[in-house]
Amino acid sequence: MDWFGEGYIVSMAWAYLVVAGLFEIGWPIGLKISQVPERRVSGFVLAVLCLTLSGACLWLAQRTIPMGTAYAVWTGIGAVGTFMVGILVYDDPATVLRIFSAMLIVAGIIGLRLSNDPA
Repeated sequence: MDWFGEGYIVSMAWAYLVVAGLFEIGWPIGLKISQVPERRVSGFVLAVLCLTLSGACLWLAQRTIPMGTAYAVWTGIGAVGTFMVGILVYDDPATVLRIFSAMLIVAGIIGLRLSNDPA
């Protein structure tokens, strides 16, 4: 691998974007946690921390990845990840239509990644 060439920079940008998307999952979880009165402060702290880290990683990714692509992938990872946490942890409904709809978001993320031209 060319550690200092364009391929490395593009790979790092996508790594930052994935990390940003994972932190994007954290802030709705923090808000959910904060709905319990005894955990209100810790939930808000988690939400603010995840928002900050998510935004910072998105900023790093957007240095290389086009803004529209980065934003769509970032929100898609956050949306599908939060959707999965809702089902697995908070007993949100897992209907066929909801799962199919989340799969469409994943297909869009994959399509955006495959169609991305290095900047």
